[in-house]
Amino acid sequence: MKLSQYYKIINKIGEGTFSEVVKAQNLKDGKYYACKTMKQSLSSLEQANNLREVQAMKRLNPHPNIIQLHELIFDKESGTLSLVCELMEMNIYEYIRGRQQPLPESKIRHYMYQLCKSLDHMHSNGIFHRDVKPENILIKHDVLKLGDFGSCRSLHSKPPYTEYISTRWYRAPECLLTDGYYSHKMDMWSVGCVFYEIISLSPLFPGTNELDQVTKIHDVLGTPDSSLLQKFPQSRAMRFDFPLRKGSGISQLIPNCSAPSLSLLYQMLTYDPEERIGARAALQHIFFRELR
Repeated sequence: MKLSQYYKIINKIGEGTFSEVVKAQNLKDGKYYACKTMKQSLSSLEQANNLREVQAMKRLNPHPNIIQLHELIFDKESGTLSLVCELMEMNIYEYIRGRQQPLPESKIRHYMYQLCKSLDHMHSNGIFHRDVKPENILIKHDVLKLGDFGSCRSLHSKPPYTEYISTRWYRAPECLLTDGYYSHKMDMWSVGCVFYEIISLSPLFPGTNELDQVTKIHDVLGTPDSSLLQKFPQSRAMRFDFPLRKGSGISQLIPNCSAPSLSLLYQMLTYDPEERIGARAALQHIFFRELR
């Protein structure tokens, strides 16, 4: 099956290390889709079906806040796999990039509730995403959906996780400080970073490298207690001698932020993953009271 037999390519939407995404029109019904074509060639449809990304999407679909997988198209000759997914309007990065005015809190609440819903669904299905960032969060008419499951892992798999994950700016302290010892709570840190970015329209911790990333976190949240750092297993962090910092605090950076949103932000951006709020608990936070 060749993609071009079933779809007309309209234009390129994006490109990553492992795939290219195009807007495509189904030749039969005229509907538009986002089509993600993998760069690695696969030997069989069975191998394609075994990809973590494909398995995750099949397991998580259908859900109102998870991108819908429409079909898989595998071209045996070339070994090319395409994931045909629903097409959204834009991602959160594109949505906030050009804005001058902050978003109304009601809109932020609406989006964040849906993002927490998507992660609650993932985590309760035993999968964590590992690359939650504005580019992977898609919107269309006020509906928000989480996409790009190429980095996800099973909650039941055992650390350490060796392969590179998550974009640096959204990476949780336990990912930066250990050699792959982290859990699904890393997603909630990323959600906190996205939450801040939707409020302030600029990234919270734009680190230039891993050490700078940790420094930027400490500049805002302060240096963690050494007893907390000791809790991180196999930590390379013990080679870091962090200068003691008090931290400016998040409220200094967004002075107009309401108390409930600040409270939720702090619970998501808790340094200790064991103390960090989970997706299910976040949905019960007072910030979302009027949406429940």
